[in-house]
Amino acid sequence: MSNKATLEKDAMKVLKQTSRTFYIPIKLLNKTLRKTVGSAYLCMRAVDEMEDHEEMDAEVKQHLLNETSHLLKEDVFNREAYHQLVAPYEKELPEVTLRLADWIEFCPEDIQQKVKDSTSEMAEGMAKWVGKDWEVKTKEDLDEYTYYVAGLVGVMLSDIWNWYDGTETDRDLAIGYGRGLQAVNILRNIDEDAERGVGFFPNDWSKKEMFAYAEANLQKADEYMTQISTKNILLFCRIPLALAHKTLNALKSGKEKMSRDEVEETVDKIINS
Repeated sequence: MSNKATLEKDAMKVLKQTSRTFYIPIKLLNKTLRKTVGSAYLCMRAVDEMEDHEEMDAEVKQHLLNETSHLLKEDVFNREAYHQLVAPYEKELPEVTLRLADWIEFCPEDIQQKVKDSTSEMAEGMAKWVGKDWEVKTKEDLDEYTYYVAGLVGVMLSDIWNWYDGTETDRDLAIGYGRGLQAVNILRNIDEDAERGVGFFPNDWSKKEMFAYAEANLQKADEYMTQISTKNILLFCRIPLALAHKTLNALKSGKEKMSRDEVEETVDKIINS
């Protein structure tokens, strides 16, 4: 079993490999929050990689997601049972998924259960959507799908802020924060998703409706920010949100995405403001 220092180093390394959007803001958090948000993000990313796997059979994905969800509901995460579950697929699954037990161990004990609960709900919801073959037909479908894959990230972060210093935030606004980022991703990845034969637009929607959906949720995210006064938490939340707003504007003006320079400039501006 890894010692704490090695685990922290590994967590940051895997985080850097798995998330461009969240690695920078997580690095800017103070030690306690960095460890907590970092481990929580890795837990969710672990199940996300199961759902997202391009070659894996849908039934295998559902099995892995449902079993992981059950294990996360236990008071103590069963490292051995999880190892047995993923062992047959260790060549296909990335490090972030294979090491879920490590990320839970790395998470501060008194917030661990909250992180496990949100990740468990996410895994269960993702299994359901794998079963539906990600067929989004209505706005209700879109709301449900974006809740499981992103709204729950907002819920989990709000639980962490509350645990850390009593910061109170509205649950619906927290979900809107996650949903807004996801809606921007959906717009950004339309062509890529189409190549994989996946689409997240409700039946009668065009880009116009999806832009409106993204904007409405980013508005909730902006409102969410007004409920936070802790500087370090604000800094963390501002970066993904600013990038989402700017990406949306870029997409509206016909660009595919923001340039790397624009991303760096946006991040620097927030850090130095």
